[in-house]
Amino acid sequence: MSVLSKKWLVILNPTSGNGKSKRKWPEIKRLLEEHQFNYHLVVTEYPKHSITLVHDYVDMGFRHIICVGGDGTLHNIINGIMSQNKIPTHTIHVGMIPIGTGNDWVKTHKISTNIHAAIKTILQGNVLCQDIGKITFTTQKSNPVYFNNLAGIGFDGYVVGKSNRFKNLGRFSYFLGALIGLLSYKNFSVDIFINSKVHYSGTTLMTIVGLCKYSGGGMILTKDANAFDGLFDVSIAKNLSKLEIIKNLRYLFNGKITNHEKVLSLKTKAISLEIHGKDFTFVQADGELLGQGNVKIHLIEKAFSFYA
Repeated sequence: MSVLSKKWLVILNPTSGNGKSKRKWPEIKRLLEEHQFNYHLVVTEYPKHSITLVHDYVDMGFRHIICVGGDGTLHNIINGIMSQNKIPTHTIHVGMIPIGTGNDWVKTHKISTNIHAAIKTILQGNVLCQDIGKITFTTQKSNPVYFNNLAGIGFDGYVVGKSNRFKNLGRFSYFLGALIGLLSYKNFSVDIFINSKVHYSGTTLMTIVGLCKYSGGGMILTKDANAFDGLFDVSIAKNLSKLEIIKNLRYLFNGKITNHEKVLSLKTKAISLEIHGKDFTFVQADGELLGQGNVKIHLIEKAFSFYA
């Protein structure tokens, strides 16, 4: 079946990119119609609306989705795909027209942020299938959360909460959030389990669980991320002081932070974190703050199909 003979669901988040997606929609609409896409448009109306939309339209028979938005919009679409039980998740194919603040996920897969080029990528019809992470909170009752790019526990999650107020600054919002977060953040004590055995126990700044290479507007926080190898790429930043963090901020964007003597790197299919004490630390996935608590994270191989 050719790309143009398919029935497409277009999910537009009008708030993505500080409203840029809404402003760019007339141009996107013109290009989709110029290329004779058979599509149905839905516009998100509230946070996580994409999850419900995916459930509803998969039930109606849609198997091809175009995401017009950023990392957060894609995150919610994937959570819709992964949490439906009607069809295998990899049989739903997603095309990305990236209009967000960080656009981190597309950097790994070299999907252009240029609208014309992004649509051309979809038209070429080349589908890849990557791994997905699943986060389960063990200290609270909540649904599992799926992620396609990266999850962070500790300082990284704390910074996401701080940086959300600066999204109008684009890729620098995370950097500014990190500087502000340093004023009030405290390292936490944790047991980190790999294969049901304690791999690390002690005070920690943060733990990063990566599938793809970039986060926080282009930062590289893991050593060798590969979304297709069936393994998470994990960085455990041990008890770094605030002064050490400031000294190493520049290394967040070139990946050299993973060479620091207090950063432990490893590959695994599953990881669990149990926080000591009553003050649970922050957890984020794909730039979305999820909450606080102990977590178990495991990998689901080749679960998400997309055009690249």
